[in-house]
Amino acid sequence: MKQFNPTLYLVTDRALARGRPLEFVVEQAVKGGVTMVQLREKECSVKEFIMLAIKLKALLHGYNIPLIINDRLDVAIASDADGLHIGQNDIPYNIARKLLGKDKIIGLSVENIHQAVEANSIDVDYIGLSPVFETPTKTDAAPPLGLEGVRKIAALSKHKMVGIGGINASNAADVIKAGTHGVAVVSAIMAADDPFLAALEILQTIEKNKNISK
Repeated sequence: MKQFNPTLYLVTDRALARGRPLEFVVEQAVKGGVTMVQLREKECSVKEFIMLAIKLKALLHGYNIPLIINDRLDVAIASDADGLHIGQNDIPYNIARKLLGKDKIIGLSVENIHQAVEANSIDVDYIGLSPVFETPTKTDAAPPLGLEGVRKIAALSKHKMVGIGGINASNAADVIKAGTHGVAVVSAIMAADDPFLAALEILQTIEKNKNISK
């Protein structure tokens, strides 16, 4: 699966799910309009990560939604996930591409203009601009890019772009208008009372503003 739609990208965090099964939150979010899902796990064992990935892939396959694994190439391969998202200090892109193959989606986190320029020299499928705003869900995040930083990167990047970090229904439109092709959200959906309605609300504000974005 190389075709993908980055419009509304859910990044999971089980700690924010308020005791609800991850599969439940993810499925409700997908029904509400999420177009991609990234499984992010920092605490669990490799075995648990793989088993969770396999379950989520089976669920998402029925909706034709790609599952992306955060950081862990081994988990992506073991679960036959649709792709991998890597950070600046993770496995190099060329090695990840060689091991995953040409048909998998690979995304790269970009934290500043310099990294965005460097990313133009590699064929990643998308870049994640991180963080756009301040966010409590990633304690080691770089300084926020802000909307002006997003605009500057949008003007020079050749890749599809997804903004992440502090994004919710109140500011998703601003991020899209700054030039991204989609937004990635964590707590705005994972911690929502109703993940379905939360996803639907964000998607609607995105769709209203896509005609004036890049």
